[in-house]
Amino acid sequence: MKPAGEREIVVARAASESIRRGHPWIWRSAITKGLEKVTAGEVVRIVAADGSAVVGRGIADPASPIAARVWVNGEAPMNGALVDARIARALRVRQQLFGGTAAADGGTTAYRLLHGEGDRTPGFVVDRYEHVAVLRLDGDAARAYADTFIPHLWKQLERTGVSTLVKREAGGDAKKEARATHVEGEPMPDVIVVREHGVPFVVDLARGQKTGAFLDQRENRRRVQEIVASRKAKRVLNLFSYAGGFSLRAALGGAERVTSVDIAANAHATAQSSFKRAGVDPRAHEFVTADAFAFLAEAKRAKRTWDVVVSDPPSFAPSEKALQRAIQAYRALHRACADVLADGGVLCAASCSSHVDASDFAATLDDQSLGRSDLRLLSLDGPGEDHPTLPAWPEGRYLKFAVLE
Repeated sequence: MKPAGEREIVVARAASESIRRGHPWIWRSAITKGLEKVTAGEVVRIVAADGSAVVGRGIADPASPIAARVWVNGEAPMNGALVDARIARALRVRQQLFGGTAAADGGTTAYRLLHGEGDRTPGFVVDRYEHVAVLRLDGDAARAYADTFIPHLWKQLERTGVSTLVKREAGGDAKKEARATHVEGEPMPDVIVVREHGVPFVVDLARGQKTGAFLDQRENRRRVQEIVASRKAKRVLNLFSYAGGFSLRAALGGAERVTSVDIAANAHATAQSSFKRAGVDPRAHEFVTADAFAFLAEAKRAKRTWDVVVSDPPSFAPSEKALQRAIQAYRALHRACADVLADGGVLCAASCSSHVDASDFAATLDDQSLGRSDLRLLSLDGPGEDHPTLPAWPEGRYLKFAVLE
C-alpha cells in the first residue's frame, strides 16, 4: 500500500534487477518517470517499469547523476524505526571491532561508525575521534534529509560515550572541503589526539580533509610498520604524506630516516606533532614540501633510493570519463616510484579511485609499467572492517593497497 503523500519514481528493468541484487544507487538515466515531481531528500517509492511491483524505497536526489539512493528493497516502509535499526546495527558492529578484547593492543579510538552505503545508510558517513563524531553528508539528498536523520543518530551516539557531534558536507572539490559545523553536544576541539592500535596521532578536525583524517588506511599504516620492522628497512619514502600516518608508522618500525613529501606545508606540522606525541623526534626525519612527481624526478637525477616507498595519492579518476587519463597517471607515478626503489625494496602503492578497479590498478604495477622485472605482488588489500561494502556494489570497493617486493 502506498502511504499518503508518497511519490513514485519508475525505473527501467535493468535498474529493478540491480536494486533487487542490493545495489544502492539509481542513475538518472534509469528513471523513466516521476523524477521531475520530486525534491531532494524526499522519500520515494521505486516502482518497476511495468508497474507490477514495488522494488524499493529511497531518498531522491534529482539534480545528481545518482538520482536516488536506495534504503529499502521491496515493499517495506522507510521510517524512523528503520533508520534507528540501521544505526544501531552499525554501532553494535563497531563495538565488537573496537571495544572489549579488541583494545588489547592499546586501543583504537578513531574509526568509522557508519559507512554510508556499506552500512545501508546511503549518503551518511560518521567517523569517531575519541568523544567526537563527525557526520559527512554526501549529496543534496543527504543534506535535505539530515534534519530527519540527525536526531536518530545523536540519540544512539550519546549512549556510546560520544559527547560532540559535528557535520561536514562533501563538496565537489576536496581542497575546498567545508569547515566542520557544530550540531549537538559539547563544542568541538580544533585538534584532537587519538590512537590507532595504541599509537597516538594528531587529527586536525577543523581543517583536515574528509572528516579530519583518512581512517580507511588504518590497517595499511600498521602493515607498513610491520614491513619496515621485518625487513629492517632504514630509508623510507612516503609520497602524498598528508598528516604523516604512514611516516610515523615507518619510524616506529625502526626506519632511521623517513622522507615525507606533500604539497601542503601545514600537513607536515600536523605530522610532526604526531611524531612528538609518539615519542619520535621529527628532526631525525625529512619533511619536504613539493609536488611528488617533481620530487621523484629530482631524486632520480640525484640517484637517491629508498628501501620502502609508499605512494598514496588523491583520486586520479573523479569520474568515469577520467579513467584512461588516471590509468596513465598511475603508470607514470609507479614508474617514477620504481626508479627510486632500492634493489630488494618494497613498494606500497595505493589508489582511492573508485573508477579504477583492482585489476586495472594492478596492471599499472606490471613489469612494463615499472620498467623492472624483479618485483612480485604480495598482497592487494583494502580498508579495515569498519568500512564494509555490499556484494552488488563494486563502486564501494574504492581503496586498493598493493604491496610489491
